[in-house]
Amino acid sequence: MDLFQQHRLDVTEAEAPLAARLRPRTLDEFVGQDAIVGPGRLLRRAIQADQLSSLIFYGPPGTGKTTLARIIANTTQAHFIAINAVLSGVKEIREAIAAAQDKRGMYGQRTILFVDEVHRFNKAQQDALLPWVENGTVILIGATTENPYFEVNKALVSRSRLFQLKPLDEQDLRQVVQQALEDPDRGYGKLNVQLDEAAIDHLVNVANGDARALLNALELAVETTPPDEANRIHITLSVAEESIQRRAVLYDKEGDAHFDTISAFIKSVRGSDPDAALYWLARMVYAGEDPRFIFRRLLILAGEDVGMADPQAIAIVHACAETFDRVGLPEGRYPLAHATLYLATAPKSNSVMGFFDALATVEHEREGDIPNPLKDANRDKKGFGHGSGYLYPHAYRDHWVAQQYLPTSLQGQVFYQPSDQGFEAAIQTQVARQREAQLAALVDDTAGSDALTFGAIDAAQERWLQRTLGQAGERLGAVRDRLFALASPQRHHVMLDLNAGSGLLTWEAIRQVPEGSVVACVRTITDADAIAQQAIALPELARPIVLQATLTDLPTVLKAQATDLRFDHIIGRNVLTREVDKASIVRSLLPWLQPTGSITLAEGIPRQAQRLSQLLDPTWLTTKLYKKLVQAEEAIYAQPDDPMVNWDASDLQTMFEGVGFKVELQVEPLSTDTLITAALIDRWFATDRAQPTYAMHLSHQLSPAEMTKVQAAFDRLVNQTVHWYSTIVFVHAHR
Repeated sequence: MDLFQQHRLDVTEAEAPLAARLRPRTLDEFVGQDAIVGPGRLLRRAIQADQLSSLIFYGPPGTGKTTLARIIANTTQAHFIAINAVLSGVKEIREAIAAAQDKRGMYGQRTILFVDEVHRFNKAQQDALLPWVENGTVILIGATTENPYFEVNKALVSRSRLFQLKPLDEQDLRQVVQQALEDPDRGYGKLNVQLDEAAIDHLVNVANGDARALLNALELAVETTPPDEANRIHITLSVAEESIQRRAVLYDKEGDAHFDTISAFIKSVRGSDPDAALYWLARMVYAGEDPRFIFRRLLILAGEDVGMADPQAIAIVHACAETFDRVGLPEGRYPLAHATLYLATAPKSNSVMGFFDALATVEHEREGDIPNPLKDANRDKKGFGHGSGYLYPHAYRDHWVAQQYLPTSLQGQVFYQPSDQGFEAAIQTQVARQREAQLAALVDDTAGSDALTFGAIDAAQERWLQRTLGQAGERLGAVRDRLFALASPQRHHVMLDLNAGSGLLTWEAIRQVPEGSVVACVRTITDADAIAQQAIALPELARPIVLQATLTDLPTVLKAQATDLRFDHIIGRNVLTREVDKASIVRSLLPWLQPTGSITLAEGIPRQAQRLSQLLDPTWLTTKLYKKLVQAEEAIYAQPDDPMVNWDASDLQTMFEGVGFKVELQVEPLSTDTLITAALIDRWFATDRAQPTYAMHLSHQLSPAEMTKVQAAFDRLVNQTVHWYSTIVFVHAHR
């Protein structure tokens, strides 16, 4: 590059718009999108580790798609090529591929190809990229404002990880303004700019989540406002209003926003919410949507969702559409709003969907013959008897008679189900009574015919299959599924498994948050090694972060090894059961939880667990000894100093509320079939364990002779399947 080229680049950069000059260069400068580039998120870790795979960034303008690509270009060791799909074609793609092949062959260097507005490539251009993405010649990073599932080649989408960027929130936009005002080199830090709070509020509100629109408006306001006597550029509300006069509504009549907005509109009308319906209608009209398109959708809705509940709905919407065609805009907005409000407040019924049940029957059932009485009698009544037996309804009282109109094979089939809404409610009883009469007539007609026959019952299908394996796995799987249903993690969330020894929750968390990260806390080095060995099969970026620590030591370990992480969800199974100071454990986790984060736990309640004495037949012992056994066993669960048994669900609720949480508790009794084995009884009656066993507890109240008799009674259960009762409490706590 010669001096003239460098000078031209310097001048271009200096004269670039404010939004271009302030484009972030590193992840630390990047504002917003914490869901995908915040600490612990997959994309941030991939960028920092320079281990990117093909990506597609999807989101509205001004949310940081191109900026993220530039940041990747600044941090990666790979060769970076950027092209714009509006200005480029197959020629530019071939040149980029050739350069990538050279870099790979000569230096072993990867190439990242960034394609801005990738949806602008036609199918042939996208197909030209596919083989080179597939064989790894280039790593594709695409940016698009359109839904990639609709606008990008499915093969490219399937080979890329999609990240959806959201409009920036108010706090993010205020941070962008602050950066612009304070940066002395790229912003207005060298100028004395005073921005009134009302002016900031207006700019942020009207920018509508678009950082570029916000910076463009700020630039216009600053550059067109002369300084006062004190050399101060004062941006008032009136100046801000002139700088950004109209809110930029994201709406493309052939794109995602068009379909999403009309979907929101129709669902609001269907849901009988007139306020939401008017809002989405206003969004479409403001953005320039064709009112005739809206009327077409309203006419469909009048038939599909209002239907027989208000048979006049179609006529009224049609009349409004005719009125619009006659008066045009802007007055045509009145009939458009009229039709919307009429349908939004009308009773709803989708009973017309019965037609599609009938259509499915026609498609899948054997075509039934038209009943003879319903056939045309004008041509061959004499020859074939067509039409014979038809009962003319007008000849009967109420102009109705009970006769069958369906083919014989479908008689008794119901397609139309009247709702109890609006006009349809008035005919619901009538239709039901007439059907009852038709069915009665059908029974009378078939009373003399051959009875239906049934084959012999297959004994194999009736046999009860005793499940002796997998009970524990099924029970734990159900607990796992329930925990994740309560937590409801999103793909980009960061999760902490507090008791990851078995991996039950850790591996499910990895499946559910593929764009976030998972931290697994284990208590022993053995458990840590086991988790690490199992994780080897996963890609490096998908592996959990394994921390070996007790719950008491966990905050210290987090501070040392994962200081920048904040968790969206903390989960665990039987985490607090053995902890003496449960409240202290929960309180220590608070600094590591996002403000909107939650703690979700499944805790077995030992106090409400199965009593082993209940498994015995009381006649196997003397009445006195059995009573003494029950009392000794209950004493186990009444020890006030034992953290295993000195609490129940209400204590957990009080404890969580005491540290500032809102708590949802779900206490559920469980019953499973359990096989009693000799090994299990040996564990119950062991006397050489560090932790007190069942027998060791009983021995405080039973003599050795009595203990011998009790164990002999339990030995009679060996190889028997019993109903095992337990109680589990699901805790979902959030701030």
